[in-house]
Amino acid sequence: MALTISTVAFSATKTESIKVSGNCESCKARIEKAAKVSGVAKATWSEKTKVLTLVYDPAKVKSDDVQKKIAAVGHDTPKFKATSTVYNALPGCCKYR
Repeated sequence: MALTISTVAFSATKTESIKVSGNCESCKARIEKAAKVSGVAKATWSEKTKVLTLVYDPAKVKSDDVQKKIAAVGHDTPKFKATSTVYNALPGCCKYR
């Protein structure tokens, strides 16, 4: 009798809530697009709460790396701030400072 054993590896995901500065639907689109890097399964930013809910695989991407990408497009997180140059280039409705 032959016995076959198969193992299915499930990657563990982590869900994290990150405060991200922004104001409007344009901000939402920009923040979510920046956050959707390889290893991120879901990124949803709330205009009302200013919180990004991030579902990601910590074996593939770090939260800090995602936050750096968000800051690079003009939105502050608790750990990383957008440069003045990038922030000043945002549309007027997106300026939160």
